[in-house]
Amino acid sequence: MAKALVVRGGWDGHEPVQTSEIFITALREKGFEVVVSDTRDTYLDEGLMAGVDLILHNWTSWMPPENGAWSMAVQKAVAAGTGLGGWHGGLCDSCRGDTLWYLLTGGQFLGHPNRNAPYRVTFADRPHPITTGLDDFTISGTEQYYMSVDPGNQVLATTTFGLELHEVGCQPGAVMPVVWTRRWGAGRVFYNSIGHTAKDFAVPQVRELTLRGLLWASRSLVVA
Repeated sequence: MAKALVVRGGWDGHEPVQTSEIFITALREKGFEVVVSDTRDTYLDEGLMAGVDLILHNWTSWMPPENGAWSMAVQKAVAAGTGLGGWHGGLCDSCRGDTLWYLLTGGQFLGHPNRNAPYRVTFADRPHPITTGLDDFTISGTEQYYMSVDPGNQVLATTTFGLELHEVGCQPGAVMPVVWTRRWGAGRVFYNSIGHTAKDFAVPQVRELTLRGLLWASRSLVVA
């Protein structure tokens, strides 16, 4: 049986419990054993980490991590073949100031200058098991993430910012990756910048591509 480790916490505004529960249920329905932890110290359990096929990291923290060993333990596990997945600030605003975490995840949150205006998400033309069959969509009432992104990512979806932005330094009209995958050693990494709160996953495309992404990242190859 495939095993997933869900580590959740940090800023409550991102609803780490509510959002992760959606995918804990979905992963169990796919046959995963799911271990849930409310402390990052779980990453220091070498025995547990050696047997994990997927890490779902959902922990927003704006300060540099108090214990760099958490990040290093995740990097080591993914390099050995464990998958890593997550969304929004829970993955890419989690260890601010940790450059290796940026390289592991493929990006870092910088701002959300659209003030929750509706925005369009467009899937890449080339097919991928995470996005195949899904239609472009518009999402509203949530944050459109402006990010620093590794050019080595495989970008699966993008969004285009409007011409009136409300944060200095963000470029009007910028085309920004929303969903991507990348490799870290033998492991696969999936990220979706949507997922500010649980209601974002009520949009069918958002929930489906996120679940597909987690399955794709898993070492168990649930999705080829």
